[in-house]
Amino acid sequence: MKIWVLNHYAANMYLDEAGRHQSLAKYLLDMGCDVDIFCANTVHNSDVLIDTQGAEYVSKRGADDVRYTFIQTMPYHSNGRQRIGNMLDYYRKIKKVLLNKANGFGRPDIIIASSVHPLTLLAGEKIARKLNVPCICEIRDLWPETLVELDIINKDNFFTKLMYAGEKHIYKKADGIVFTMPGGKKYIEDKGWDNKIELDKVYHVSNGVDLIKFWEDEERYKIYDPDLEKTDCFKVIYAGSVRAANKVEDFISIAEQLQGTTVCFLIYGDGDQRRKLEKEVKRKNLKNIIFKGRVDKKYIPYILSRGDMNIVTDEANNLGKYGVSWNKIFEYMASGKPVVVNYDMGQFNLVEDNNFGWAKIYESVEEFSSAVKRMMELPEKEYKAFCENAEKAAHIYDYKKLAKDYQEILKETIQRYCDRN
Repeated sequence: MKIWVLNHYAANMYLDEAGRHQSLAKYLLDMGCDVDIFCANTVHNSDVLIDTQGAEYVSKRGADDVRYTFIQTMPYHSNGRQRIGNMLDYYRKIKKVLLNKANGFGRPDIIIASSVHPLTLLAGEKIARKLNVPCICEIRDLWPETLVELDIINKDNFFTKLMYAGEKHIYKKADGIVFTMPGGKKYIEDKGWDNKIELDKVYHVSNGVDLIKFWEDEERYKIYDPDLEKTDCFKVIYAGSVRAANKVEDFISIAEQLQGTTVCFLIYGDGDQRRKLEKEVKRKNLKNIIFKGRVDKKYIPYILSRGDMNIVTDEANNLGKYGVSWNKIFEYMASGKPVVVNYDMGQFNLVEDNNFGWAKIYESVEEFSSAVKRMMELPEKEYKAFCENAEKAAHIYDYKKLAKDYQEILKETIQRYCDRN
C-alpha cells in the first residue's frame, strides 16, 4: 500500500525523530507499506529551516528510514501574517509537488491530509480527486471551533460561519475522517451535520507513544540534573510548552500554596511565557519550583522516569467534551507515573477511565494544590497501583498498535472508494 501523508509541520518530527506520523510511518513500513510525508521546510516555533538547496522541494530519509519531502515555503516567526502566508504558500506548492511526484513515481493508493489547519485538508482532497485516489482527512485540531472556544474569533462572525461551512464541506467530501480525539462523531452530531456526513466513515486514531523508542531513549539518553536525583522531595514534573495556553502560571500558584511541604515542581520546556514566569518565581522567592528550560526530546523519557508525579493544566473550555489527545499525556503514561490534570475531559476521560490519576476542573488553587498533596500522601499500595495502571494504559496507545488500527482503516477506506467508483 502506497501512502502519502500531508502534514504541514512534520519537519519537527523529522528533527525530533519522533511524533505521530514519524511513529506511524515507522510501523506501517514494517508492515510492508510505502509511506511518504510531505511537509514545509520551516520548523514550527523555530527559526530553523530544512535546506532545500535552492530547489522547490527536496526528499530526505529520516529516522527508521521514513521518507520526508520538504517543500520550500516562506519563513515565519510568529502567529501573525507571516504564518498565514506560510500556510498559503504550502497550500499553493503542495499540489504542484504531488503532481510532479505522481508523474515521476506513480500515484499513491491513498492520501492522508492531516490538519492543524484546513488548507492541508483542502489540498489533499483536491489532489486526490485529480489522481483518482481516496483521501482521508485527519483532524488533529477543530477549526474553527478551537478559535471560537479560545475567544480568538466570534462564532457569529460572517467569516467564522464561512469557516464552519468549509469544514462541513471538507468532511462531507472526505472518503474517510480520522479524529485524534475520541469524540469526533459526537462533534459532528453536535453540529447537526450527521444528516450530511456518513458516520460510518468517521474513525478515531489517537496520538500515542512509541514504547520501544521511549524505553530505549530512557536507557540511552540520560541527563545529569541534581534536582532529578533528589530523594528528599516529591518531584512533580511538567514537560511541554510554556505558553499562555498551557497555563503554567498555575504551577507557580500551587508551589506557593505548598511551601513547607516536600513537593518540588520541575518545569521542562520553553515558550514565550518562560522568562516572565521565571521572574515571578524569583519575585515570590519560591524555592520549590524550578524552570529547567528546553531539553532535547530524547531526554524526556529519562526525566519523566526520575519524577514522582506528572501534571497538566489547560485553559478551561468546552473542547474537552470531545476528549483530548495531548502528546505529553501519552509520554506521562509511558513513564509509569500518576498524573493530576486540571481539565474537564467530559465523557472521554482517559486518565480516570484507565485509573492512573485524576482529571477534572479544579475550581481554585487550593483545590488543585490539595490534589497534588493528596497524591504525595497516598498509601504506597494505591500509589503503586496508579503507576502500574499508567504503564498498562501506555500499551493501549502504543504507536505499534495504533499503526495496525490505522492500516485497517486505510484498507476499509480504499475498499469503500473502489466500491463507489
